[in-house]
Amino acid sequence: MLGFLKQPVVVTAEINVNLVALTVMGLVNRLWALSYPRAVVFDEVYYGQFVSLYMKRIFFVDDSGPPFGHMLLAFGGYLGGFDGNFLWNRIGAEYNMNVPIWSLRLLPALTGALCVPLAYQILVELHFSHCAALGAALLILFENSLITQSRLMLLESVLIFFILLAILSYLKFYNLQKCSPFTAGWWFWLLLTGVACSCAVGVKYMGLFTYMLLLAIAGVHSWHLIGDQTLSNVSVLCHLLARGLALVVVPVAMYLSFFYVHLTLLYRSGPHDQIMTSAFQASLEGGLARITQGQPLEVAYGSQITLRNVLGKPMPCWLHSHKSTYPIRYENGRGSSHQQQVTCYPFKDVNNWWIVKDPGRQQLVVSNPPRPVRHGHIVQLVHGITTRYLNTHDVAAPLSPHSQEISCYIDYNISMPAQNLWRVEIVNRESDTDVWKTILSEVRFVHVNTSAVLKLSGASLPEWGYRQLEIIGEKLSKGYHQSILWNVEEHRYGKSQEQKEREVELHSPTQADISKNLSFMARFTELQWKILTLKNEDTEHKYSSSPLDWITMDTNIAYWFHPISGAQIHLIGNVLTWASANVATLVYVCLFLWYLLRRRRKICDIPEDAWRLWVSAGGLCVGGWAVNYLPFFMMEKTLFLYHYLPALTFQILLIPVVLQHLTDHLCRSQLPKNAFSALMVAWFSSIYLVYRTFSPLTYGEPTLSAAELRALRWKDSWDILIRKH
Repeated sequence: MLGFLKQPVVVTAEINVNLVALTVMGLVNRLWALSYPRAVVFDEVYYGQFVSLYMKRIFFVDDSGPPFGHMLLAFGGYLGGFDGNFLWNRIGAEYNMNVPIWSLRLLPALTGALCVPLAYQILVELHFSHCAALGAALLILFENSLITQSRLMLLESVLIFFILLAILSYLKFYNLQKCSPFTAGWWFWLLLTGVACSCAVGVKYMGLFTYMLLLAIAGVHSWHLIGDQTLSNVSVLCHLLARGLALVVVPVAMYLSFFYVHLTLLYRSGPHDQIMTSAFQASLEGGLARITQGQPLEVAYGSQITLRNVLGKPMPCWLHSHKSTYPIRYENGRGSSHQQQVTCYPFKDVNNWWIVKDPGRQQLVVSNPPRPVRHGHIVQLVHGITTRYLNTHDVAAPLSPHSQEISCYIDYNISMPAQNLWRVEIVNRESDTDVWKTILSEVRFVHVNTSAVLKLSGASLPEWGYRQLEIIGEKLSKGYHQSILWNVEEHRYGKSQEQKEREVELHSPTQADISKNLSFMARFTELQWKILTLKNEDTEHKYSSSPLDWITMDTNIAYWFHPISGAQIHLIGNVLTWASANVATLVYVCLFLWYLLRRRRKICDIPEDAWRLWVSAGGLCVGGWAVNYLPFFMMEKTLFLYHYLPALTFQILLIPVVLQHLTDHLCRSQLPKNAFSALMVAWFSSIYLVYRTFSPLTYGEPTLSAAELRALRWKDSWDILIRKH
């Protein structure tokens, strides 16, 4: 029974020495002297702020993309014990000792290093030779721009890593599909494809381009699968369901999980709260949540409320009035009602308080029991401090002459009676009997007499209006644009009928109780919408560039400059690699079209297997370059050279594909093959030489003299910084 113990237990393993060597070389290449420079380098000043906010659990919104990449950088800070206490205010600022810069830069460097073996494996899975795969890996290894980007607290190397991982995973899955479908390995690589795609999109929305490419490729393969007569209908259905699960359901679930973790970590109020709705703000610890804690949920007649415009643009603001009146005549000669001004004010103020009054009663307090206001009810809005009624009439607004003026009515004993009745319409109601709720309900106010809708125009009033935002009555308002929607932010049940007592009450904090917890999906939807629609004003940057500048690398970016020694770091690529990538793309396109035309004439220059390999490899590499490059021509945003790096990576993978094809099918005799091999050795040596030449600008050391820096200015358009003594 124990006979098996008589023989030793032997474990054998195959080790790809090429893969191990490339991994080690990538790690050394990217991790060497990672803490240098110990100063803020270019966009570290941008990402570092978010890392600090993660460490302090403070909520923020970044309009550049999803939170997964920021969380990875913050994880590096967490591993290094970073407490978030550093002022990220300028490029070049020296890091103090509590900033674990090595840990903060570690994850981008690791992902950048792992791109080297990934490139090798991708070429192998595409069924190219190990020599071609080794060439692709070495080109990635010695690409200066990729090294620079991966050695800093930036996200491009992380994005490229997940893009390459997704490509590799799908290729491994596809190759297993031919021989062993539905095995453990088959499921592993298929699911990993979906996970990697989700991670790529979660780092930056640029990852969506490669995800769409892989979905298209998977769609083509699925179409071929449907036509496979050797598979039963049930088997085909199982294949399609498996792909749908792994490539659609899993990525969506992963993407949602990034936001779930993000919102779970960032539970404290912060500097970006104001752009979110009142309901979202109230779900955060501190800030509005502290102010609104204990508010009544249902708005009733006699309630004292502040009304926040849902749009939040050009800035968050609240319905406001003050004792000043509209000027009798505006600068353009038009007249006004000379009534009390009503504006939208971007700060918390006692003049933001209004009282919801029942038109049929005189009391301004909440009855016992409270009588809630429902959808469709008619109300009057009384300004808390001046006790004047919100009013509109057939008088043109000051800056929007096609709309009605909104005012608080003053009785001048002239033929202009008050028109102060408003119908409450709850836009996000579930039924027509819904109660108007604090924070949760989005309402619009429709004027009973004129059907005008209370709206924020967004225009700033002149000096007489204290530069506050104009409020108008929009006569023809179709739909529910956010500028006409309002929600109650602060709320209390009024108890004081006398004006002096009421003013004291308006200054006091709220007392009652309210539940304002938003569901995760509600918070996710709002945050996602803000990320997609929030746009900072794009200003021209010294190092911004156009997509046309990227192909020939007519631009560079000075990332860091030491003010004393003159040492500097630049985003400059390996010039020979970039030129070779462009040539390879051009050669591939020309050969592809030539083969395609010849095949149309029933002339096959290469074997069928070689043609399929040429099409699949080129479709992946050229397609990856195109989808990661061409969309930038349609983007209206400030662009930089580093946006081109994912597209460049696909171009680099194409170089050995083209070279092997030329060797195998165009160099037919031994002599041309030998000559071509010698040329390749010289070419690779030149690439390494260019890498070494620009290494001082890649790593920031050694420091170069002014003459040496001038010698590195290979293009007049490059901005190499040279100190003037």
